[in-house]
Formats: sequence, structure tokens, C-alpha cells
Amino acid sequence: MTQGRTRHKSLLVLFFALLLAQGAAFGLHSTEPPRATPSKSHRKPSHRRRLRWNPMFRPSHDSLLRQNEEIDRLELPRIQDDDELEALKAANVLVPIRESESLKIEHRLDPARRYCRPWTRDFVEDLSQAYYREFHAQIQVNSAVRTVKVQKKLRRHNRNAAPAEGETASSHLAGLTVDLQRRGLSKEQVRFVERYLFYLRELGLVEPEEERRHYCFHVMVSGRYSDWRQSQTVFPLKVVPETETAVATGSN
Repeated sequence: MTQGRTRHKSLLVLFFALLLAQGAAFGLHSTEPPRATPSKSHRKPSHRRRLRWNPMFRPSHDSLLRQNEEIDRLELPRIQDDDELEALKAANVLVPIRESESLKIEHRLDPARRYCRPWTRDFVEDLSQAYYREFHAQIQVNSAVRTVKVQKKLRRHNRNAAPAEGETASSHLAGLTVDLQRRGLSKEQVRFVERYLFYLRELGLVEPEEERRHYCFHVMVSGRYSDWRQSQTVFPLKVVPETETAVATGSN
């Protein structure tokens, strides 16, 4: 009798287990309507990992002081207006930045302000050629010389811009600073430029900053760069065969 009851109980358990399994297979186990899958337009955006801003050369008050100390050491004027700017250009105190295979200029930069000090242009050309040899790509100049009038106007639209006057005034006003495009560069390219600038900064030849708002390398070039450059073999000299030298000089 006991065995019969146990067997009957086992059969009931098996029967209900099969019934539940069948209900699950055909969706009969739930009386709730199926939940609508939200469309892509209504789904919450997935959490995106924010890239940390971790530049090698952070802008700082001390950096601005050092830039102005170099301007004062060289006894350079802060260019007040277009008349003063044109006079310096006419005297070749400021020289034009030239586009080349390795260097381009932001097309929106006023042609009248595509100028800088001669040693600053040497620096830009040296860096752009080194960069081109490494990546077969151009370095871009976004900004160069500015006047006090232009800097004041810029400050009205960008409160992060350096002042037009005082001990932390923008070094663009003396023509020895350029802004180089950082946006769009790969991590490898950014690191290349940072290492290049780090070496020159350790020699006291540049004072760089990496601006986050405009994603550029702001680089003030010291007047010492010219003397240092002349003491270096910046680019390998082409070895001319003796036969070519003889023909060129007309010697036997």
C-alpha cells in the first residue's frame, strides 16, 4: 500500500514537471504580457569611458612668467597694433611662415599674421621636417604673431586666453610664439612632438604648453635657438662624390 502511494506521488510529480516544461516551451507559464524591447532611439546611451587629459606640458602661471621673462631679456616690444606690426614686417624683424611639403597653415589664419621671429620660423621648419620624416604628414600652424588689439578682442570671446598686458601677457604679442595643431593627431604623433619639445625645453630653448580648449601646442621659442641651431647638425648633410665636386668647381 505504501509503495503504491509513493509510486502514485512520483507519477504526479513527474506529470506536473512535464506540464511545466511544456508550458515553458509554448510560453504558457506566464500571464504577464511580454515586455516591449526599447528601440535604439530610446535606449540609454552606454557609459563611455572618458579619456583623461594628461598632457606633458600643462598650462600654468609659472610658464607664462617664463615666457615673458624671455621677452624682457631680449628687450622685445609687445606689438600694439597693425601699424607697428607692418613696420616690423617691412624691416624683416618679423619673417613670413612658409608652407611646404612638411608644413601647412590653418586657412583661417589672417595672412597678415602669418609671421614670427626668424628663430621661431627656424624652429617650426626643423620640427615640421623631423615630423614629416617620421610620419609623412604635415605639421599645421594655427596661430603666430598677434597684436595687443587682437589679443584684447580674443579675450572677449575666450576667457582662457592670456592677458594682453602685464607679467603674464601672451607671448604671441612679441612674435616668438606659434600654436601648432594637436587635434586629430594620433597618440604616437602627440608623443613624438612632446618628446621633441621636452628635449628643447630641457636645454632652455622653448617654453611649451598644451592647450586643452583649442587642442594645440603653444610654443614660445627662445632667442637662444639660433645660436644652438648653428652649433648642431640638424639635418644630415648630403655627401657629394669627389667627381661631382670636381665638375662643379672646375678643378682637375
